[in-house]
Amino acid sequence: MIAKTMNKSSKWVQRNLDQCMVHMPSLSPGNTILVIDTTYFGREFGIMIFRCAIRKQNLFWKFVSWETTQEYVGGISYLKQCGWNILGLVCDGRRGVLTAFPSIPTQMCQFHQIQIVTRYITRHPKLEAGKELRSITLLLSKTDKESFIYWLNKWHKKWQHFLNEKIWNSEKCKFNYVHRRLRSAYRSLKNNLPYLFTFYDNPHLYIPNTTNTLDGFFSSFKEKVNIHRGLSIERKKKLIIELLSSNHPHKIVH
Repeated sequence: MIAKTMNKSSKWVQRNLDQCMVHMPSLSPGNTILVIDTTYFGREFGIMIFRCAIRKQNLFWKFVSWETTQEYVGGISYLKQCGWNILGLVCDGRRGVLTAFPSIPTQMCQFHQIQIVTRYITRHPKLEAGKELRSITLLLSKTDKESFIYWLNKWHKKWQHFLNEKIWNSEKCKFNYVHRRLRSAYRSLKNNLPYLFTFYDNPHLYIPNTTNTLDGFFSSFKEKVNIHRGLSIERKKKLIIELLSSNHPHKIVH
């Protein structure tokens, strides 16, 4: 596409890409609500992005082989060293990340929580208990903290004996829970509950309740990268850095 537009050969474009030096933009630090996540380009590599929900701009990114808590901790430490004041954090619910920053109000993406429950009980549960739990889960972004906790506890009280049903496993010589996936769906909601309404407990911070700002960016960003199929890994990384570098703050909000 580039070669055709510039009336040059593909070799000429590749040669200039290899010689091109791309640098991250220099940003003036300030207050930020960070939205963090990682997206992958096949099995080759991933790109971890730290995005400001206030400015809807990317503050920092790095290439990673795996999405780990240690990589997120390193990225946030770097931003702090650069002078950024992190008022809040939004992530997809990775357990290590949720608990890694006790001094920063951390919000788990409610959409990701709904996805977790859906993976356990599907979009169309057959059991009545599953249908009711899914209905309650879908209320996450539509109700307040107190109401959600009330309905979740009421559900558990109603179905507690059902959840505790066991069956004998003759191969392993032990009892197994009959409704393991339903139990896992409920346990996920219960364990993540302290992080599902951080935005509600801190209204003055205007923390988003989802990672949508980053999810939407990933979608359009990857479309632009995938147009240029056939690039080597190094050339693809240069293209990614260039695209990310063009998406930086032009106006700092204090």
